[in-house]
Parts: sequence; structure tokens; C-alpha cells
Amino acid sequence: MRSLRLSRLRHAMVVGIAAVTMLGFAPTIGSGAAEAATVRLDAASNFRDIGGYQTVDGKTVRSGLVFRSNKLSSLTASDQQKLTDAGITLDVDLRNASERQEAPDQIPPGMRYQVADVVGINHGIWFHEFVPITLGRALIDYYTSGSSNLGQSVGYPFMVSYRGSDFAFGDLVKAVARNDGGTVFHCSAGKDRTGWGAAILLSILGVPRASIEADFMKSNAYLGREKAVELSWLTAAYDQVKRLYGTMDRYIRYGLRIDQATITALRARLLS
Repeated sequence: MRSLRLSRLRHAMVVGIAAVTMLGFAPTIGSGAAEAATVRLDAASNFRDIGGYQTVDGKTVRSGLVFRSNKLSSLTASDQQKLTDAGITLDVDLRNASERQEAPDQIPPGMRYQVADVVGINHGIWFHEFVPITLGRALIDYYTSGSSNLGQSVGYPFMVSYRGSDFAFGDLVKAVARNDGGTVFHCSAGKDRTGWGAAILLSILGVPRASIEADFMKSNAYLGREKAVELSWLTAAYDQVKRLYGTMDRYIRYGLRIDQATITALRARLLS
């Protein structure tokens, strides 16, 4: 019975952070990051640079080094050439095994590929708090926040509570810090798992939460859907961080196990 319950819970997590069908939409984006050298992909509408944001101490996140995206399984030859021309040398895939099997990434020859499965079970099925507590809070948040999607309201706090997610997001941060070239990271729609991954990276760099929220909400424009993401979902993840760790800094250091050397390297590489 215990294994059955865990199986059902894992399925709920996958549903909670599953991506929607990608829509082709190339909007003009403002409000936040400076996008001087914009790279747009025909077959990945939510591909975008996370650079250009100002930090709380007056620095700027460098553009052209880290990109977030939806799935890269349908890239055209032109798209692949754009990745090469942009100097992107590493692709970090946050999707689960079935997603990767059904829609494998199509990336340029020579680009390195790394899996960081947010719902993977390689490190066991273990959570940082009693699962019914997380579920109960998620249900309350769903009914009080105005969220239109129960699965997302559940999925976001579980990205903070689930140990496998710790390893995935920790691996993402380390990969970005160590890669000499540009890095693209993605899930399926590039908005939920990728959205939280971007929030983690930008938090480490010292970008204010308001700017992180603005970056998160841009998925609505890039995907051409008014409610592809809702701010209450991201807030649910932040709230879970506060409950379990107190601050984002403690979550990053003790939840994701990111050491000071990695933080220093990431900031040195991405801030100007």
C-alpha cells in the first residue's frame, strides 16, 4: 500500500508540474531584462535569455550566457545554428524520463547534454515534511489564492519539498557555474520547472524578487496564453521555502547543497 501511495503521489507531482502544449508566438517583451541581443527560436517559443536584470547591489546579470526554454525536441536546422552561433555549449534537461523518451532533444552536434530530472527517483522518494501536510496547505492555498489550476498549486511546493528536486536544481546551478560556454535549461513548456530553476539562479545572483516574478510571468506572453503561469504558483514555492528553510539563501545552501565556491563562481561568471 505504501508503494502504491508513493506511486500515486509521484504521478500527482508530475501532473502538477506537467507542461502544456507549446504555442508558436514571438511577442515583443519589455518590463525587466535588457534584451539587446535577442535570440529567438522558431520551434521553441519560450526560449529566452535570463540576462539583463539589475541586482540589489547595482550589478547586472550578463546576457548571452544562460537561457531558459521550453522543449527542444523540434528544433529546425536554423534553430540549431542559432544555438551554435550564440555560443551555447550545454543543454540541461529538467524533464522526466517519459518526456525525454517521447520528445528527445534535437541539439547541434557537439553540444553537451545533461539530465536534471526534477521528479526523478534516483535518490529515493523522500520529502522534507510529512506529505499530507504539504498537500493540505496546497489545497488551502488553491482555494484562497484564486489559482485556476489545482495541479500547479500542488506541484510548486513539492518542487521545494521533494528530495529529488533538490538534486536536480542543485545540479542545474552547478552546471551553469562550471560551464565555459552558454547554457540552456528547459522542461516541456519552459514555465514551471524551468520557472523555478530561473528563480533559483536569479536569487543566487541577487536579483530582487519583483524582477524574478516579472521574468516568471513573461511565459504568458511567450506562450501566447493568458494563464500559462499564475503568480500564486510561484508564491506557493516561495512560501514552502520560508516554511522549511526560512530564507532562499538557506534553501540554496542546505536544501540544494550549493557551496560558497559554486555561488562565488556563478556570480563571478554572470555578473558585471
